[in-house]
Amino acid sequence: MEFETVIGLEIHAQLKTKSKIFCTCSTAFGAEPNTNTCPVCLGMPGVLPVLNKKVVDYAIRMALATNCRITRTNQFARKNYFYPDLPKGYQISQFDLPIAEHGFIEVESGGRTRRIGLTRIHMEEDAGKLVHSEHEPESYVDLNRTGTPLIEIVSEPDIRAPEEAAAYLKKLHAILKYLDICDGNMQEGSFRCDANISLRPTGEDELGTRTELKNMNSFRNVQRALEYEERRQRDILLEGGKIIQETLLWDPDKNVTNSMRGKEEAHDYRYFPDPDLVPVVIDDTWIDSVKKSLPELPEERKNRFIHEFDLPEYDAEILTSEKELADYFESAHNHYSQAKKLSNWIMTELIRELKGEETDISKCPVTPENLATLLNMIDKGTISGKIAKTVFADMMETGKTPETVVKEKNLVQMSDEGDLLKIVQEIIAENPGQTADFKGGKTKLMGYFVGQLMKKTKGRANPKLANQLFSQELGKEGA
Repeated sequence: MEFETVIGLEIHAQLKTKSKIFCTCSTAFGAEPNTNTCPVCLGMPGVLPVLNKKVVDYAIRMALATNCRITRTNQFARKNYFYPDLPKGYQISQFDLPIAEHGFIEVESGGRTRRIGLTRIHMEEDAGKLVHSEHEPESYVDLNRTGTPLIEIVSEPDIRAPEEAAAYLKKLHAILKYLDICDGNMQEGSFRCDANISLRPTGEDELGTRTELKNMNSFRNVQRALEYEERRQRDILLEGGKIIQETLLWDPDKNVTNSMRGKEEAHDYRYFPDPDLVPVVIDDTWIDSVKKSLPELPEERKNRFIHEFDLPEYDAEILTSEKELADYFESAHNHYSQAKKLSNWIMTELIRELKGEETDISKCPVTPENLATLLNMIDKGTISGKIAKTVFADMMETGKTPETVVKEKNLVQMSDEGDLLKIVQEIIAENPGQTADFKGGKTKLMGYFVGQLMKKTKGRANPKLANQLFSQELGKEGA
């Protein structure tokens, strides 16, 4: 029997406001536990929440960027459940009247483009955080995060493969970063994802029993967890078993899912309108003002890179996948006009070094200007392309300018014909066998001769001039 995988994602994105959604406490990450709190976010008796307008602005931004219909009158509701990190015993969220509905984005995966629907975007407050002791059977509660503004982005069950889910997640992550409304840090929990997955016989319309996956803190873990759950459910169904609707935790060390609890439904939360908050009314003027502030989004920027810089679609896709990377490219291009050559260096040397250092482009020690200077030095013949890679590695390690590295290590390219000719003649004299073979038709030995020259000059010889001199000398009678 063949099965079709059906996946839906629920993404929680912390918004980059300075204060919380219903009080003036700081949202700064990393403060001492329970210091960014007040009677409002702690849910003390008699306090009243006051909505942060910036949260609504940011939610409208995301709604417009994902083709959603904005709900002109939306309402906050109380979502009732009891957990140690939820001091009020309920979470202020939105239920039947969210701020936005019925949007979509397009994602590329497996060589095709698919439209993934967005069911809704709603605003809510974050809960606190439990810190579990590694040595004692104790847990501690840090309520600094309580009341931090979130938007939850719920997809339609339109995703058909774990790889596609990862592509969708990356696309939304990029949009949030481009809009500058979320820092997207998955390790700190400001961008979190829960996934619902089910299988159904191919050709059927009715959805299968789903499970929900939690505790996935990277794009890779989301894809791996879904791949595992896809296999697990398929094995159960092929053996004639039934899927249990439950919430599962992903264990990234063992690469397995473990049961956490039964899956809750909406009625379990006993939603009702929050009596302390009036409905939020959004008019055309408000929407238009937010629309005017929207920046260039990833898809628009990708298309511009293709047409303005004459880049292949693949290059443009990679370069615009992160706002900081696209900014880096454009800044470097202001100082170096050969877009394709610049793109090649960024996509190979720069990204490889960043991965090796486990850092991101915003902390890159090589500035866009210095990368452009390095490429200009190659074009001028000051250094060779091979030496440039050595210089670049030093720049990544030290943050020095390319001129400084080249000067300190005496790496200026040897382009003096007289100096190189003497070494070329020495190499030919030292290799009579290879010389005879070359003259006998084994022209591939040119690479050997140039390699010997590079060894003697420690990579500083101008490779183009080296080839010319060897061709000239090896072509002489008696050479």
